[in-house]
Amino acid sequence: MTSATAQQYDYIVIGAGSAGCVLAERLSADGSTVLVLEAGGSDRRLWVKLPIGYGKSFYDQRVNWKLEAQPDAGLNGRRIYVPRGKVLGGSSSINAMVYCRGLPGDYDDWARLGNRGWGWSDVKPWFERFENRVDADGRAGGEPAQGQRLFVSDVRRELHPTERFFFDGASQAGLPFTEDFNGEQPEGVGRYRINTRHGRRWSGADAFLRPALRRPGVHLRCGALASQILFEGRRATGVRWRQDGQTFEARARASVVLSAGAIHSPQLLQLSGVGPGALLQRLGVPVLLDQPQVGANLQDHLAMSYYYQATQPTLNNLLSSPWGKLRIGLQYLLTRGGPLAISVNQCGGFVRSSVDAAQADMQLYCNPITYTLAASDKGSQIVPDRFAGFILCFQPCRPLSRGSVAITSPDVNVAPSIEPRYLSHPEDVAAALRGAQLIRRLEQTPALRALIKAPIAPALEGMDDAAMVEDFRQRASTCYHPVGSNMMGPDAATSVVDASLKVHGVDGLYVVDASVFPTVTSGNTHAPTTMVAHRGAAAILAAARR
Repeated sequence: MTSATAQQYDYIVIGAGSAGCVLAERLSADGSTVLVLEAGGSDRRLWVKLPIGYGKSFYDQRVNWKLEAQPDAGLNGRRIYVPRGKVLGGSSSINAMVYCRGLPGDYDDWARLGNRGWGWSDVKPWFERFENRVDADGRAGGEPAQGQRLFVSDVRRELHPTERFFFDGASQAGLPFTEDFNGEQPEGVGRYRINTRHGRRWSGADAFLRPALRRPGVHLRCGALASQILFEGRRATGVRWRQDGQTFEARARASVVLSAGAIHSPQLLQLSGVGPGALLQRLGVPVLLDQPQVGANLQDHLAMSYYYQATQPTLNNLLSSPWGKLRIGLQYLLTRGGPLAISVNQCGGFVRSSVDAAQADMQLYCNPITYTLAASDKGSQIVPDRFAGFILCFQPCRPLSRGSVAITSPDVNVAPSIEPRYLSHPEDVAAALRGAQLIRRLEQTPALRALIKAPIAPALEGMDDAAMVEDFRQRASTCYHPVGSNMMGPDAATSVVDASLKVHGVDGLYVVDASVFPTVTSGNTHAPTTMVAHRGAAAILAAARR
């Protein structure tokens, strides 16, 4: 056994993803010592920093855990791909960079479930505290030194001109428009803000971890796979991890903070003896705390895309052509702008699928690109089609189906079993149908009919309700927003952590990441995860002062 360079720290943070990077910066701000363990490596890679490189890192095992769910009955037995960031910045280094806080009702629901202090009026100021808004002219609202470290950019001037067809079609379909999904009126269609700065991805590592690493008390270990949380009685006192073929340990004077995400956080809790007792006993893991809720309540957004050949040029025309690639490459080098500087998810919105909906219940995307998945000697690659094309996509905002994460071995190198149980709740099936009907309504508007040269099979035209649901089961896929597997709640019988994000039944141990969401928020999960990390850090520091 080998001890770390500094054997004791005030805090040990497991995971340098969206939440862990925030924790490193916040927990060390008062001079406390912090050890950050990250299983992945450096994020200083071209396809991580280049915004359009999302498509390159999507299947790259050097930066991606490349997990896979179990065969799912709701999806006709298909296994869903579950990419997770294995790199500094975690999934904020490989995601599509869309920044959406979610809808106010999402957080009011958290409070109604017994989580005091987590309603919209409570969490809104926390978003405002760390966001650095960059307008369409490139003007930022503050400097990182003032605490607004996460850049949220309005890149409307870089968006593809086909957006006008989508906005006109949405208006013709009776959908409202909004200027800002993170503003006072988040409902409607509009342009997505993204996490970039000067044309480069701005991940959690850029925003929070690198400033933290300038402090002498913050130590980072990359390639460090945490294998066990160490306890003395019912108090977490340290972490054991594997790195470069050796086993290391370090101790935490104040607390251990688990920030490994919705898949790996429940896995590590279970490997450390906190989880369903029968499962742990069967696998020979000593049971410290029989807690069946660890790994339960897994939620995710399930999305459906429809592909079309277009009457107008789209990104396909540039990305599939050598001359097009040269043109946009030069544009990026000279101006840090153009298609390489933004996400493929350019416009969309939060809308009501019917007049009966109490709030926006669908998230839409309109992307000026179509692509296929091609195999190569470097693994699967996303390849743009050689014809002009675009995508319309929907995801139901608040699914009710619940799945689970469970270890299958006491070896941390063996991936846990992921069972999403998509469409296991009948309301989710009904929502899938409403979403398909909404897309059909959109594609039949005069504006989008003018953009559609031909739908790419399978097409909605001619499908009845049953066929639309069956098509959803056959083709829908995750939006890569797993949350909830260590649910926050007021008691141990129904949740894993309390409102301060401390694990029920043990001391000195917190979970701070998307796994604590009681319910999935209505959109992309990076923004709410960053907010949760700020709230969690404040709660941890307050407990330490007490």
